[in-house]
Amino acid sequence: MNSLYKSNIYQKYRGILISLIDVCIVMFSYLVAYMIQNNFFINEKTIALTKLLALGLFFMLLLHFIVLRLFKTQMSLWTYTGPNEIIRTFLSCFVCFLIMSYFVIKVDLFSIELIALAELLCFIFLLGARMLYRMARRYIVDVDRVDNCLIVGAGNGGYLLMNEIYHNMAYPYNVIGFLDDFKKKGTMLSGKPVLGTISEVERICQENNVRCIFITISSVSDERKQEILDLCTSTSIPTKIMRIFVGNDESNHISFEDIDIKDLLNRPSIDLKIDQIGSYLTNKVVCVTGAGGSIGSELCRQIIHFNPSKLIMVDINENALYMLKQEFLVMKRKKQMNDSIQLESLIVSIREREEIYKLMRNYKPDVVYHAAAHKHVPLMEDRPTEAIRNNIFGTKNVIDACCDCGISRFIMISTDKAVNPTNVMGATKRMTEMYMQSRNTKGGIHMAAVRFGNVLGSNGSVIPIFKEQIKNGGPVTVTDKDIKRYFMTIPEAAQLVLQAGFYANEREIFVLDMGKPVRIWDLADKMIRLAGLVPGKDIEIQEIGLRPGEKMFEELALEMEECHKTDNNLIFVHEKMDIDSKEVDSKLNKLNELMNQTDDKLQIKEVLMDMIKE
Repeated sequence: MNSLYKSNIYQKYRGILISLIDVCIVMFSYLVAYMIQNNFFINEKTIALTKLLALGLFFMLLLHFIVLRLFKTQMSLWTYTGPNEIIRTFLSCFVCFLIMSYFVIKVDLFSIELIALAELLCFIFLLGARMLYRMARRYIVDVDRVDNCLIVGAGNGGYLLMNEIYHNMAYPYNVIGFLDDFKKKGTMLSGKPVLGTISEVERICQENNVRCIFITISSVSDERKQEILDLCTSTSIPTKIMRIFVGNDESNHISFEDIDIKDLLNRPSIDLKIDQIGSYLTNKVVCVTGAGGSIGSELCRQIIHFNPSKLIMVDINENALYMLKQEFLVMKRKKQMNDSIQLESLIVSIREREEIYKLMRNYKPDVVYHAAAHKHVPLMEDRPTEAIRNNIFGTKNVIDACCDCGISRFIMISTDKAVNPTNVMGATKRMTEMYMQSRNTKGGIHMAAVRFGNVLGSNGSVIPIFKEQIKNGGPVTVTDKDIKRYFMTIPEAAQLVLQAGFYANEREIFVLDMGKPVRIWDLADKMIRLAGLVPGKDIEIQEIGLRPGEKMFEELALEMEECHKTDNNLIFVHEKMDIDSKEVDSKLNKLNELMNQTDDKLQIKEVLMDMIKE
C-alpha cells in the first residue's frame, strides 16, 4: 500500500483519480435518489434513455467534476478528513444543487425534489467514502500497535497528540486514555477515556501495562510541572514531554521529546537584557580562549547571535576547534547566522606568553572571554604543577596581554570551587581571581570573573559518565550518598556570563544563582529511571568514597549571602577588593621557583593553599 502511495504515477495523477472516484459516487447517489423516488420500482418506461436524458446526465457529471475541483476536494488527504473537508464538500454539493435546480426549471428534466435528495446523498456518500477509508487505514495501522501509552493532560495538547499518534507510525502506540486533574473520570476525548488524576499515574500504568507516557501539559506553574515530571519518571517508564518551539517566522512547532535530566532540575527561567549584551558585542571583535571546551564553545554560539564583526576562537585542542568552526560554516550556508561575521580559529596555548601577546596586538579584540583552564579535580591533584602552569600562569599571560594591549573588556570564567578551596583546581582558580583583582584598571579595561558550579553535560562531567555507566549495564558510581552539587545547563551558564560581562567594571567577581543543590545520589536515581530502568533492580548505584580534594558541599549559597544582587535576579556581585599587586606578584614568583626546584605534590599544594588565605 505504501509503495503505491509513493509511486510517481500515483503522486502525479492522484488528483484526477480522486475526482473520477467522486464523479462515480455522484452518479451512484443520483441513481439511488432516482430509485428512492420511484419506490425502487423500475420498468422499461422508467429507464428509457433519451438523448435529452443522456445530455442531462453528462451535464450533471461534468458540473460535479468542475465544482468539486474548484473546492479542491481532490486535494484533501482522506486519512485526515475533518471539519474543513466537511465544509468544502457541503458547499460543493450546495452549489451543484443551486445550478442543477436552475436548469431543472428551464428544461424540466428532473424534479427539484430529486435534485435535493441526490445532492444530500452526494454529500453523505462523498464524506462516507472518506471516513470509511480513514477508519480502514487506521484499523490496518492499529493492528501493529501492541504497546500501550498514556497521555497526561486531556486538553488541546492531548487532543493533538492523540491524532498524531494514530496518523503517524513514528508513534506506534495504542492510547489507553488520559490523566487529568481537572477532567472528570470517565470523560471521553476523541474516543478515549480520562482514567484518573495525575497522582494515580503509577497505579494506572501498572494496571494497563503502559510502555510510554506522554506529557502534554504546558499551562501549569513551574512547581506543578516539576511534580508531574517527578511522578511520571518515578514509574521508570519512558516518558516524553511536549515542547513548543517558536520559529523564525513566529510560527509554533510542537514536538515530543524524551525528558532530559535538565527538565528535572527545576531551573529558573533566565531574563536576559539583550540590549545590554548587544551594546558591548555587536560589531565588535570578540575573542574566546578555550573555545573548543563546553563553556567556551557555547559562549561562541551565543555570541554570534549578537553579530560581532569578528569572532576569534582560541584553543590548543585542534579537533574541537575545527569542529566548532565547521558548525558555524554550516550555519552560514543555511543562513542561520550573519554571513558578515568573520571567523578566526587559532591554535594557541595560553601558556605561550609571546603568542598570546601577538594575538592581542594583531587582532586587537574589544572583548576577551577567558574560558581556557584545566578543570578536573582528581587529575589536578595528581599534577598540581600542570594546574598551576595552565590555570594560574596561563591566565596571567592573558590578563597581562589584555592590560598591556588596550583591550576594553576582560571576563574570566571561574568556579564555585574557588570558595574556600580544598583542592588544587579550586586553589588555582582563586589565585587567578586574586591576580585579576590586583591589576591596575586605570587604563580603562573593564575586568571581572564569573563563578558558577557544575554545568550539565560538559565534557567529563557526571552526566555523561552516568549515561555511559547506564548504557553498559551499571553500576552507577557515586562518591558519597550525601554529596550535593549545584548544576546549571551549558546554555544558561553562557547566557549569564554574557549578561555579567555587561556589568563588568573594576575587577568584580560575579556569582551566578545555581538554584538548589542537587543530591548526586538522587541524580543517578532519576537518570536510571529516565532510561526506563529500576534503580537497585536493573542498575545498581554504588558508593565509592570521596576523591582526593573533593568537598561534600560546595559553598556557593553561603557566598551569595555576602554579595548583592544586580538588576538580574540570577547574578550576584562581590565588589572589587584592593589586593596589593606587588604581594601577589611576589607569591607567583615564589610559586614558580618552587615548581622549578621540586615535584613534591604535597609541598606544592601546601604552599599554594597558604598563598590564597585571605
